[in-house]
Amino acid sequence: MTERAAEFVITLAQLNPTVGDVEGNAAKARAARERAKADGADLVVLSELFLAGYPPEDLVLKPAFQAACRAATEALARESADGGPAMLIGTPWVDEGKLYNACALLEGGRIAAMRYKANLPNYGVFDEKRLFARGPAAGPLTVKGVRVGVPICEDIWLEESSEYENVVECLAETGAEIIVVPNGSPYARDKSDVRLSIAVARVTESALPLIYLNQVGGQDELVFDGASFALNADLSVAAQLPAFSEHITTLRWSRGENGAWRCSGPTVPELDGDKADYAACVLGLRDYVRKNGFAGVLLGISGGIDSALCAAIAVDALGKEQVRGVMLPFRYTAQVSLDDAAKLARNLDIRYEVLPIADAVNGFEKILSGPFAGLPRDITEENLQARARGTLLMAMSNKTGAMVVTTGNKSEMSVGYATLYGDMNGGFNPIKDIYKTEVFRLSSLRNSWKPEGALGPSGEVIPPNIITRPPTAELRENQTDQDSLPPYDMLDAILERLVEREEPLASIVASGFDRDVVARIDRLLNIAEYKRRQAAPGVKVTRRNFGRDRRYPITNRFRDLGRPLPEPDETLLSRAAGASAEAFDG
Repeated sequence: MTERAAEFVITLAQLNPTVGDVEGNAAKARAARERAKADGADLVVLSELFLAGYPPEDLVLKPAFQAACRAATEALARESADGGPAMLIGTPWVDEGKLYNACALLEGGRIAAMRYKANLPNYGVFDEKRLFARGPAAGPLTVKGVRVGVPICEDIWLEESSEYENVVECLAETGAEIIVVPNGSPYARDKSDVRLSIAVARVTESALPLIYLNQVGGQDELVFDGASFALNADLSVAAQLPAFSEHITTLRWSRGENGAWRCSGPTVPELDGDKADYAACVLGLRDYVRKNGFAGVLLGISGGIDSALCAAIAVDALGKEQVRGVMLPFRYTAQVSLDDAAKLARNLDIRYEVLPIADAVNGFEKILSGPFAGLPRDITEENLQARARGTLLMAMSNKTGAMVVTTGNKSEMSVGYATLYGDMNGGFNPIKDIYKTEVFRLSSLRNSWKPEGALGPSGEVIPPNIITRPPTAELRENQTDQDSLPPYDMLDAILERLVEREEPLASIVASGFDRDVVARIDRLLNIAEYKRRQAAPGVKVTRRNFGRDRRYPITNRFRDLGRPLPEPDETLLSRAAGASAEAFDG
């Protein structure tokens, strides 16, 4: 065995591609290869569909986009003739009229090999079965004499089933020496533990070391956290890259006496829990603003906790120069709210203005006095406050080019209460998937910690009074949210069961919650669907967010009545009926 074959040097390029920016993504790949070349690497690895950006959704179906990705792949292939490292890069690829989610091995001036994703996810945020053809389970690639298996993302995720192609088993049986997995795996709370358990299962089954290379960055509602890692064949951690930031790391693998490859690379402690959620909100907002070319952001600051947390996230994401706060008081705005909003703006050192809205609201009421003549005053007039605020914020956005940050939390969006200070009017919502109880936790957390790379000030940024003061909503004078909703800890516990777990009402009531309260929250959740459809996109941090994961019809008469679920009567299903169904499905 040659000396060269005793060492295999792989550069992991955990980078932030932009969907549709084929030239920009190719430039990032070139820069990563130059870094790998300087490190003496044999191979540089980039993430799933890197040239296209992930997920490209229906953009990938456009022939012009497919051609642009192929041309970029070919250009990078020609450049690999310089004697530098080989490159493994994700790209859409058309082969014999079929579109594949592919990885190309570029080496020696040529496209040396292609591998196609075999297992296409079609759940949650993924929609790949509609976009791509299913590839075969193929054997390993050979790079500098080393046989490298390349399963793509979902190819290591699913368990054995009739529809699952066991790609890792195929690779192990056909002589792979090391597994390299390019991924586009979006963030969700506790996702790192899930990824690690999946990787451990594949390493245990194959007895091969595994590299898990994930992309980083925000793409619409999704945030990709990176957090790439590598495992040795004995399940020890060979390397752990940071989360929520670009990072290029070169790993030197050595062949042991038993022929197995082993590495001892750098390891970085991972963020988890509330810290990871906060970092995801920051990265998601930053990339949405920057990748879409907004000049900055503005947001209504009410003196409440939701807008305070959003303001802190915005400054951490973009810097104080790109954040503008606006207080839009009306007659019901308490002096304490004005004072707290002003203190928040000073702590964050952002541009801040107070624009009273009485003239606007009174003007609306005057205009409507004719059509409303003889009708009693109700919530219609009260909601004119929110309408006026949204109109003014959007006007400022149109004039300045700054995007409006919306500030409705998941609890209140669930039940249709997110209407104030532009909560439902704007471009992006960093806390759309954050329940109110976590809003309080994240606000306290930010006063004692900020994520690496955050651009805001250290220390106390959110006035403690905002965190400790009972939450208020200016729907009507002297009313609080809790006057019409249960306490937030109870509300969030019920919503978590309704939204995240899809539990029947009967089981929620059986766990100890009041039947009338559960039924009322379920009713509010159902009738607010049309509002959520009109809401701005926002960062996804839970398993089931509103939008990509939880899609319910607006017109929908079904209601769970809270009764025990009826047991199915298996005696009514004949064997012939079952056989016919199976034959049809097959």
